[in-house]
Amino acid sequence: MEFMLPESPLTTIESRLRYLLPSEMYVSMWGNPSVEVMIQVHNHLRTLQRILHDYTSRQIDITKLKPGDVKTEWQYGTMMFTDLAGFTKLMEANASKGREGAENLLKELTKYFSTMISIISKSGGELVEFTGDAMLVMFPKKTGKSDDASRAIRAGLRMQRAMKDFAEIQTPTGIVNLKMRIGVHSGKFLTAEIGTPRRMEHVLLGKDVQKAKLTESNGANERVNVSESGYDLAKNDFRFEDGNPEYHLVVDDLTAENLGDYEITPVGRRMASSVLFDKKDKKEVLNNIIELLNSIEPLASYIPDPILSMLVESAADRRIPPDFPEPTIMFVNFIGLPEAADRALPGEERKLAASFSKAFSLINAVVEARGGVLKKVTYHLSGSDIVIYFGVPNAHTNNEMRAASAAVAIREVVEGINAKAPTIGGIKPEVYCQIGINKGPAFVAEVGDPRGRREFNVLGDTVNTAARLMNRAQKNQIVVSEPIKRVVEEKYECVSLGAISLKGKKDAMNLYDMVRKIPKN
Repeated sequence: MEFMLPESPLTTIESRLRYLLPSEMYVSMWGNPSVEVMIQVHNHLRTLQRILHDYTSRQIDITKLKPGDVKTEWQYGTMMFTDLAGFTKLMEANASKGREGAENLLKELTKYFSTMISIISKSGGELVEFTGDAMLVMFPKKTGKSDDASRAIRAGLRMQRAMKDFAEIQTPTGIVNLKMRIGVHSGKFLTAEIGTPRRMEHVLLGKDVQKAKLTESNGANERVNVSESGYDLAKNDFRFEDGNPEYHLVVDDLTAENLGDYEITPVGRRMASSVLFDKKDKKEVLNNIIELLNSIEPLASYIPDPILSMLVESAADRRIPPDFPEPTIMFVNFIGLPEAADRALPGEERKLAASFSKAFSLINAVVEARGGVLKKVTYHLSGSDIVIYFGVPNAHTNNEMRAASAAVAIREVVEGINAKAPTIGGIKPEVYCQIGINKGPAFVAEVGDPRGRREFNVLGDTVNTAARLMNRAQKNQIVVSEPIKRVVEEKYECVSLGAISLKGKKDAMNLYDMVRKIPKN
């Protein structure tokens, strides 16, 4: 007997709704839903649309985007990179209090991010992405003007002044001081939309992205540090003192009048305008649902499936509770293709992005097949970092083994990409990776502005340490910590690298080279 779908106005779009509705709502709409149920679906999708707009970069233009299409664009302006000092201590001070401590920590982080995002927005900046507790911000170059560096510096000074509200935070173990470093660099970078219709990613390529990060790391807490290119554009607007070689620290001796008013009025969400329609007419309600789906699907493709499912199920509450789990974190530095962006000849940018897109899609498939989450691709001092979670938001009993299996498979993917790497600017790049894996306590929450730009994130020393293990790795090497080695050594050969000192660690850590999977007898 042939199975027939029930007759329903929503039957034609059931496959599109399947992953965007909470379980109970999906069951209610199945069959022949009433107008009331269809209105519930519509209202849920409106809420989800707002959430996904806030979860994605404003640089993603959904009006021109078709999921799965590779797209590149050079952008010009000034980049700001921020880094927060003191978060690990703040997290550790609250971790012992469990859920109460998680709520307290989230409260402080929300206050911090909301304050900084508001200043960035009103100063004419665009928050491109979060990286843990750090932020990358873009101040676009305006047509006929070259004031982007000055706008970025003024924003940085406002942000540093606002940090006084975070100078003495009361915690269960005493007072914690948060401080921030800010780096400002002017130049250009290549944006690329890569991936498959199911999973897209917005990546930033080019040496100027790395220079923005270097400007921050060469700066100082409580100061705004500016590179030579930013200094050349803004040297007549501010007073500077020399910092590290090739960098300049801004002297904040400006009065409120000199600093000036905010540059712009914040722009609202990029959403379709609300349209009045007859809520008793099933056909009209269906048409509005389809319009919402057309807007939501491109944005949803930028969210990893487990995180999208969590957002869908929690949309009614519009809140994800914070927690202190113990996930396994993997960092993959993908080197070779990102650096080729600056030597790409006109027209070669898309060829470069297409190769990167294939690598990203294959790596994401490897991670998803093992129950992990490829959270994002972000900038690094060389190459691009790929951040991967095992254990959040979905918990497993063998996260370490899943991560080890994924790491070996990722290395094989990268070796295959290297063999077929395109020639860019007359040079065939050497493509390779560095991988670091660590596990331990972390803070998991929806961070950012609750009414604006935000994302689901995993923060803490465990994450930072995984990144440092990656930095210690050689070409196509997988470096793991002691907790990972103890779990995976029965199936994977782990060779000691000795006790190695890492930045931010008081004591040296025992590290291991996870060489290969041990063959079965």
